[in-house]
Amino acid sequence: MSETVTRLVAYWESIASYMPGFLDASWLAFEITLLVIAVSWGCGLLAALGKLSRLRVLRWPATFYVWFIRGTPTLVQVFLFYFGLPQTGLRLSPFVAGVLALGINSGAYVAEIVRGGLAAMPRGQMESALALGMSPALAMRRIILPQVVRMIIPPITNEAASALKNTSLLSTITLVELTLHSQLVIAATYRPFDFYLIAAVLYLLMTTVLTQLAAWFERRFRLDH
Repeated sequence: MSETVTRLVAYWESIASYMPGFLDASWLAFEITLLVIAVSWGCGLLAALGKLSRLRVLRWPATFYVWFIRGTPTLVQVFLFYFGLPQTGLRLSPFVAGVLALGINSGAYVAEIVRGGLAAMPRGQMESALALGMSPALAMRRIILPQVVRMIIPPITNEAASALKNTSLLSTITLVELTLHSQLVIAATYRPFDFYLIAAVLYLLMTTVLTQLAAWFERRFRLDH
């Protein structure tokens, strides 16, 4: 028994010195995720409203955006932002390129989620708001969107979790987030199982935090409405 405990202590001591670096890399991944969520919600809302617009000048670009992003690999989009844009004279840091690439990518999926929520709303609600003298924009902001947000919390949460996991792709553009940090440690220690497992557990903890936050918001909306 004591020998087993000794081995466990020795095992923990062998990896404990690497944990601060893993925690820093996890925080960077979480920070990127929060920024990606903000970008994706902005892009998604604009694209959803554009796809539902009667104006072709708004509908066609929004439709193309969703079609192109959903039809091409996320990794290729990351490469376009980081390696492709410098060819046009626009050079971005790995952090900015990663946030924009993942945010715009996630925005296409958010757009379809929001569009589905808007399509599910009874048309009479907008008509009633207009009859009360509200402008379409005011009715959308005060009547329609608050109800849509309540409806789309579960799928939006799933998309946020996907955005978090997609941050691992940014290791390919030299951004030292959790995955690349794991690879660097493994290259120095030759212990892939241990440190990839640690990375997996940290990703799992972060996605759990996101889902628990979403569950809290969902319960709060149910109480308030």
